[in-house]
Parts: sequence; C-alpha cells; structure tokens
Amino acid sequence: MSDENDESRGFRVTDRRRFADTGDPRADVPPDAERPPASEPPPAGEPPPPPPSAHEAPPREAVEAVTFSTFVLGLSTQALSLLGEIPDPQTGQHMRDLVGAKQLIDILGLLREKTRNNLAQGEESLLDSILYDLRMRYVELARSVKER
Repeated sequence: MSDENDESRGFRVTDRRRFADTGDPRADVPPDAERPPASEPPPAGEPPPPPPSAHEAPPREAVEAVTFSTFVLGLSTQALSLLGEIPDPQTGQHMRDLVGAKQLIDILGLLREKTRNNLAQGEESLLDSILYDLRMRYVELARSVKER
C-alpha cells in the first residue's frame, strides 16, 4: 500500500507538544509556533471589567474537581448529618433520620465492595475508616433508640 492510500483510510496524529518526555524543548517545534494569542488589555479609557458578584457561579476552572476522596467525604458528611452529629446547614438544627443514615452507610459499603483492589492505598484506608466510624455511630444510636 502507498502512503497516499493510508492517509485516505485513517487519521493522522501530529505531536504538537513543545517539550519532550525529559522536559527539554523539542528541536522540531518552533518556540512560539503553538502559543495561544495573549489577551489584549482593555483600552486605557475603559475601566477593567468588574469582578463577579458573590451570587454568581464561579467559573468552571475555579470549581474544585471531584475526586473519589471528596465524593466519599461528602457522603459521610451527609450520613453524619442524618445521624444528628452535624446540624442541618439550612436550619441549623440537629435532625436524626436513622433510615436515611443507614442507606448512606450501605451505599458507602457498596462502593467499598465494588472498588475493592481498584483504589489507591490512601483512598482505601479513608473509605475503611469512614465506614467503621459511621457503622459504630449508627449501632450506638440504634441501640439507644431501641432502649427508650
């Protein structure tokens, strides 16, 4: 097959990175060839744009990315709130919903089972310690409610 025929059948990949794997600049790429154009400053007579207000959503770049650890911590915070350990952020009152807390603890247990041997060591130990803590708190509360 000829090169011409190969190009018509597939796609072509061009490496446009300016640096090699070692971190050194690549010789085959001109230094300023692939740089995006710099944004132009506002004209001297115009004031700069106002900063976003507190009620506007932050730009997408400013929002922290969700990781497995932050996801697990979010679920555990919800479970702690339903166990009455943390006050509700809207009302400021402690509420207790043992059924909802049990569901969240079960979801975390399901995540633990489904991600077994696929997590980093830190993520695995975080999930294990959170599950242990939440389960112990749930058992204590369930026993105290039963005794009443």
